[in-house]
Amino acid sequence: MIVIGIDPGLARVGYGVIEVRNRKPEPVCCGCIETSMDQSTSGRLVHIYTEVAALLEKYPPAHMAVEKLFFTRNITSAMSVSEARGVILLLAEQKKIPVTEYTPNQVKQAITGSGRADKRQMQEMIMRLLHLPEIPRPDDAADALSIALCHIHNLR
Repeated sequence: MIVIGIDPGLARVGYGVIEVRNRKPEPVCCGCIETSMDQSTSGRLVHIYTEVAALLEKYPPAHMAVEKLFFTRNITSAMSVSEARGVILLLAEQKKIPVTEYTPNQVKQAITGSGRADKRQMQEMIMRLLHLPEIPRPDDAADALSIALCHIHNLR
């Protein structure tokens, strides 16, 4: 079973692909889809759509886990993240992939046991839990792996 975690954003979408084999989560890949500020918003959204579609084609998931948008003081940033999330959720629906959304605190709780864990603690735990030689970079990729692993823990 493959689970894809997504950390949405307009400038950068983090993704993490984990396959569960014999009840053990094994990382497949992680990375980021980046868009250029030189593009129009609609052009950036099309780029996200195209790249996520290719990811779903290459690693057909049984589930997708997406970070929920939490309140932010910057309403412009929140709107652009919402637009990117919308494109990703639309794509999952078109491909009939079940989506579960998690707040950052739910992810932290599932990975570290504390909803107050900081970014460094999260990265260290992801590295340990997935037996990675180093912390995944950039941060958005590590966050996406955390989201996918959170969902795997919740499936159990």
